[in-house]
Amino acid sequence: MNQSNSQQTALHTMALAALGVVFGDIGTSPLYTMKEVFAVGHHPLLLNQANVYGILSLITWSLLMIVSFKYVAFIMRADNRGEGGIMAMLSLASRYGGGDPNQRKRIMLLGIIGACMFYADGMITPAISVLSAVEGLEVAAPQLESWIVPITLVVLFFLFWAQSKGTAVVGAFFGPVMLTWFGVLGVLGAINISAHPDILKALSPYYAFEFFRTQPSIAFIALGAVVLAVTGAEALYADMGHFGRTPIRLAWFCFVLPALICNYFGQGALVLSAPETIQNPFYHMAPDWALYPLIILATLATVIASQAVITGAFSVSRQALQLGFIPRMHVEHTSEKTEGQIYMPRINWGLMVGVMGLVLIFGSSGDLAAAYGIAVTGDMVITTLLAAVVFHHLWGWSKAKTAVLVGLFLVIDLSFFAANILKIPDGGWVPLLIGAIIFTLMLTWKTGRALLYKILKAESMELVPFIQAIGTHPPTRVNGAGVFMTPNPDGVPHALLHNLKHNKVLHEKVVILTVRFEDFPHTNQEERVAIESLPHAFYRVTIRYGYMDEPNLPVDLMLTEKHGLLLDTMDTSFFIGKEILIASDKPGMKIWRKNVFIGLFRTAESITNQFKLPPNRVVELGAQVKI
Repeated sequence: MNQSNSQQTALHTMALAALGVVFGDIGTSPLYTMKEVFAVGHHPLLLNQANVYGILSLITWSLLMIVSFKYVAFIMRADNRGEGGIMAMLSLASRYGGGDPNQRKRIMLLGIIGACMFYADGMITPAISVLSAVEGLEVAAPQLESWIVPITLVVLFFLFWAQSKGTAVVGAFFGPVMLTWFGVLGVLGAINISAHPDILKALSPYYAFEFFRTQPSIAFIALGAVVLAVTGAEALYADMGHFGRTPIRLAWFCFVLPALICNYFGQGALVLSAPETIQNPFYHMAPDWALYPLIILATLATVIASQAVITGAFSVSRQALQLGFIPRMHVEHTSEKTEGQIYMPRINWGLMVGVMGLVLIFGSSGDLAAAYGIAVTGDMVITTLLAAVVFHHLWGWSKAKTAVLVGLFLVIDLSFFAANILKIPDGGWVPLLIGAIIFTLMLTWKTGRALLYKILKAESMELVPFIQAIGTHPPTRVNGAGVFMTPNPDGVPHALLHNLKHNKVLHEKVVILTVRFEDFPHTNQEERVAIESLPHAFYRVTIRYGYMDEPNLPVDLMLTEKHGLLLDTMDTSFFIGKEILIASDKPGMKIWRKNVFIGLFRTAESITNQFKLPPNRVVELGAQVKI
C-alpha cells in the first residue's frame, strides 16, 4: 500500500511539473485566440450566436482531435528510447524508412524543415504571449497603452538575460504558478458560463459542421485563428522524455483540457451578452479589482511559456548539433543534477534579437497573430508525414491502416495549414522567411560537411598499408599515447602525417579515434566504446554518443581499460587537424554556399571545448583544403 501511495505521489508530482513546462504555450492561448477570431480584418466574422457556437465547437474539437487524439493517443507512442520531439521522430523515420538513399534524403529534408518551423515558432511564441499578457493594461488603464511595447521588451530582455543563470531555481515555481493559472482559467470560465449555461450546447460537433455548411468560406478563413488554440500541442511530444507519457496525459485530461474549454466557453458566453468585450474578452471576464493581479499572473504564465520554448530551442539545437545539422556551439550546463538543463549563448541571443525584432515590427499581439500559425501547422504536417513512416516501417502497420489514420490527421493538419497560407501577405511571410534562412544554413552545413569529408577521405592514405610501412621502416617511438581524432577510421589522419613529417616521431601507443553520434538519444557504457587492436601498437577506437548525450572524451576513454588499452590522461596527447578552407570551383556546391559554409566553419566551437579535452594536452596541426 505504501509503495502504491508513493508511486501515486510521484506521478502527481511529475504531473504538476509537467504543468509548468509542457503546457505553458497552449495554456496561454486563451489570452488571444477568441479576440483574434473575431478581430476586424480583411474577412471579419460577425459576432452572433451561430458564429460563436461554431467557433467554440471548432476550438473544442480541435483540442480533442489534434491534442488528445493525434498527439496524446498516437504521436507520443513514437518515442526514441523514451525521447520525443521532431528530431526523435526524424531519427526514427530515417532509420526505418527503408534502404533507399533517396527516401532517406527526403525524410532528412522533411525533418530539417520541421526543425526550422520549430525555430520560427520559437521566435513568435514569446513575442505574442508576453505582448498579449501586457496588453491587459489597455483594459485596466487605457492611458498606459503606449507603455505596452516598452514593458514587453523589458520583460523579454530579463527573460533571455536570466537564461545563463539556469532554470533550476525558477523552475521550482513553474508548476505552482501554472497550477494557479489553469485554476484561474477554469474559475473565470465557470463564472461566466453559469450566467449563460446554454453556451455549453457548443460542445456538440453539430455547430462546427453547421458553421461550415452555412458559411464555408468564412469558416475556412476562421481556421487560421482557431489554430491559435492548439499552438503548443507539439510540446507534449517534445517534452515527453523529461516527464514521461503518463504524467503528461494525466495533467492534460484531468486539469489542462477542462480548464481551457471552460475558459473558452466563458469568453463565448461573455461576448454574446456584452459584444463590446470582444476587444479583449479574456481580461473582461475578470472583475475590476482582479485586473492587475490577473495581468501579473498572465505575464508570469507567458514568461513560463516562453521559457519552455527557449529551453526547447536549446534542446533541439543540441540534438541538431550532435546529428551534424548545425556547427559546433558552446554548451553550458546550468545544473549539476539535471543533464537536460543547458544554455547555448548563440541560440539564446539570436532568439532574443529575433523576438524583440518581431515585437518592434508588429507592435501588438493582434498584428503578430497574422504571423503565428503557419509555422505551427507546418510543423504539424511534417510530424504527421514522419509518423506515417514510423507507423508503417517501425510499428509494422499495414499500408491501409496507416493510410486511414494518417489521412485523417492530414485532412485536419492541411486544413489548418491552408487557412494560414491566406495570412502570408499580412505577416505569415515572417516565419516562412525565418524558416527559409535557417533551412538554407542547416542544409549548407550538412552538405558542406559531407563534401569536406569526401575530399579529406579521397586525399588520405589507407590506414592498414600505412601501419605495415611503419613496421618496415619504424620511426622513433616516444613514451605515452597519441590520440588522433578523425571522422574516417579507415584512413590515416592528416594530423598524424603532419606530426610524423615534422616531428619525425610516433608515440608508443597510437590511437585512431573516431566519434560517432547515433540516431537515438543515449548510449550506455557497454555500447559506448569499441576497440580494434592493430599491429605495431596502433589502436582503432570508436566512441559512440546518443544525440542527447554530453561528450566527455577524457572520461570515456577510461572505458578502454577493460578492453585492454590503458591510457594515462597525464601522458596522453590529443592531435587534432585544423583545416583552413578555401572556396574553389570544384563541383559539389554553388560558390556562394561554399562561402557560407566556410563562414560557419570558422565560427564553430573548437573540438577541444566540445569534447572537454584538456587544453594543455591538445596539439592542433593545420592544413589548407580547397572545397
